[in-house]
Amino acid sequence: MQPGDKNWHSAVLPPLQLANAEAAAWDVETDFLVAGFGGAGAAAAVEARQQGLDVVALDQAEGGGATLASGGVFYAGGGTAVQRQCGERDSPENMLAYLKLETQGVVSDATLERFCRGSAADLDWLMGHGVKFGGPVWKSKTSYPNVNYFLYHPDNSLLPSATAVAEPAARGHRGMARKGNSAVNLGGAIYSPLKRSALAAGVVLERKTEARQLITDRSGAVIGLRALQLPARTTAYAEHSKRLARGHWLTQLYPFFLPGARAVHAMANRHFARALAIESAERQWRTYRVRRGVCLSAGGFIFNRPMVEAHCPSFGAGMPLGTRGDDGSGIRLGQSAGGAVDRMDRATAWRFINPPAAWAKGVIVDGRGRRFVNECAYGAAIGDAMVAEAGGKAWLILSSELVRESWRQIAPGRVLPFQQQLAALNLLFAKRKADSVVGLCRKFGFDEATLADTLTKTAQAARGDIEDPFGKPLEDRCELRPPFHAIDVSLDAKLMPCTVLTVGGLVVNEATGQVRREDGQEIDGLYAAGRTAVGIASHLYVSGLSIADCVFSGRRAAQHAAGVGPHPKPPVGPTGRYVSEPGSPSKY
Repeated sequence: MQPGDKNWHSAVLPPLQLANAEAAAWDVETDFLVAGFGGAGAAAAVEARQQGLDVVALDQAEGGGATLASGGVFYAGGGTAVQRQCGERDSPENMLAYLKLETQGVVSDATLERFCRGSAADLDWLMGHGVKFGGPVWKSKTSYPNVNYFLYHPDNSLLPSATAVAEPAARGHRGMARKGNSAVNLGGAIYSPLKRSALAAGVVLERKTEARQLITDRSGAVIGLRALQLPARTTAYAEHSKRLARGHWLTQLYPFFLPGARAVHAMANRHFARALAIESAERQWRTYRVRRGVCLSAGGFIFNRPMVEAHCPSFGAGMPLGTRGDDGSGIRLGQSAGGAVDRMDRATAWRFINPPAAWAKGVIVDGRGRRFVNECAYGAAIGDAMVAEAGGKAWLILSSELVRESWRQIAPGRVLPFQQQLAALNLLFAKRKADSVVGLCRKFGFDEATLADTLTKTAQAARGDIEDPFGKPLEDRCELRPPFHAIDVSLDAKLMPCTVLTVGGLVVNEATGQVRREDGQEIDGLYAAGRTAVGIASHLYVSGLSIADCVFSGRRAAQHAAGVGPHPKPPVGPTGRYVSEPGSPSKY
């Protein structure tokens, strides 16, 4: 796919090819340029400076991206310092055995092993740049632990299917920051120290600067980039920042699923529209020359709704998770230079139902009343099955006993406020009651024979007469007796938002991070990292794995560009051109 194609849906332009780079007019020259300064971009920039490269980083907002807006979880194992401190037993081999279940070959075994063996060191690297991690550890299954706990299981490692191949270990390392009882916008615990470290090391960050066009030489190697920038320290810059801040404040103040949200979000959208108008009128072109490479780290494309509709429409009804910068521009920049993409039809949908833990003892069924998933699985596993097996439509069926247990489990102080509010909202306003299987089928359109069979097998498994067909532990099985209670937990459930982010992107050389063409050849001078690229988190997401992959892939790209690590680039000569290996022709 190239600019101008029907489903391009991006402002990214075709590359500008130069015959003579020395004759061109450049606003900025640098060794390494990072396009997108979120988790992956910050990791790449810090590592590149550590390796002695001059670094310029661009961000179309203020920096941070989805990492800053996240819950601040970093997936790490293999025996990290924090795991050892908290008494959690783990090893690289144990971590590898587990992650093979989750990643299902999305990267090579060699890459996954390298990720696991370097996981503890990546955590140490972050801590060396000021990120704080620690305990105590939350031992049981949950979507997100109590805010006083900073190590937990953000995955399916406690399920019998996982414990059969790997000893469970808590690998969700939360950055040690608190905002009361909030579990959102905590990513600053990881991102902010990394950003401070980057700026202190001499990384030049240019904000409100949107990468629009790559610059190549005649061989197709990337030698620069053009971007649109809103000039700093101007009235337009200040007004733009104010409008965005007000818009974001309104959307966070009043979530879209609450009554009256449409009017509040309409006000927010007016602020966003004004910000866009300022960009159209005031931005200016800047041209950057790079000597060692451009790293595309601009996130995924979940906020580019036409791209979602074109590539992964089955996830379109979910609630976008990330920031407005997740517009696919990094992916499109790579494609414009001939880069291959993969898994663009894949996204991850987070259907969390625990807490309350009582909900996991119920059953989730599709539109026919057929059960299709282990309700104790982590939210992304449930969401993936819901989209793949049930067309995005699903209902949670509970007994009256489980409803009463749910209320006890979400009592004030027992769970986080957002967990309590969502559960209570659905128990009060979304739950529908029926006195029989027939009544439940009439309310929701289930097939009577199918639902009856589901409930019969559920009762047999709860008594231990049969094994649960989806591997639910015996202690979490429950015989459901009438009256029945059903809650809509579909992808588009109005009172139970299901967050979604994309996981597809550019295909890279897994040893170097270089973007690959369709024929498998690398594009000289072009790298991709984080959710702009296919990586560790591109099959089935577990919390914190994306930020961990951002650090892993960002550092990998910077190391290769600097001439260290596997298959390093050739050194740079005094003119700034690459020096070819003895006996080999030079492209530069």
